[in-house]
Amino acid sequence: MAESIATQIKALQKMTVPELQAKYRELFGDETRSHHKQQLYRKLAWRIQELAEGGLSERAKARAREIANVADIRIVPPRRFLKDDRHEVATPLPSPPPLHDTRLPAPGAILEREYKGNTIHVTVLEKGFQYDGRMYRSLSAIAREITGTNWNGMAFFGLSKKRSAT
Repeated sequence: MAESIATQIKALQKMTVPELQAKYRELFGDETRSHHKQQLYRKLAWRIQELAEGGLSERAKARAREIANVADIRIVPPRRFLKDDRHEVATPLPSPPPLHDTRLPAPGAILEREYKGNTIHVTVLEKGFQYDGRMYRSLSAIAREITGTNWNGMAFFGLSKKRSAT
């Protein structure tokens, strides 16, 4: 005589992952790639109930296939999705990323820094920086060239924001 559904499902809770995988093979007749205990438990509990009480009706399966039809998926939201009758819903759309790093001055600006008695001049360009007649992709590369050690370029040139002690 077969065990009751509740007893079988309760037994699943005490099984290890390899035991659940073996049970999966037994009930589905196929291997599982899952090693997630909770997922295996849920699938097996569903299958035990399905075998004992019957699965979805053919009508329900047909409706599920109909819903899953990719051609019916809406790609563009309806016109009134972000609006109500009086005004737009207060859900701001994300702003596009800035064209250049907002921590840097505008292209053409010159950064100055005193280091070991020398004044260093760096020109900010559209894409990169110019120092000592050479082009650099980052301020960190210039700071490394000057000091011989790795530096955060923003910190070296005093462009990083200072945090107040709280």
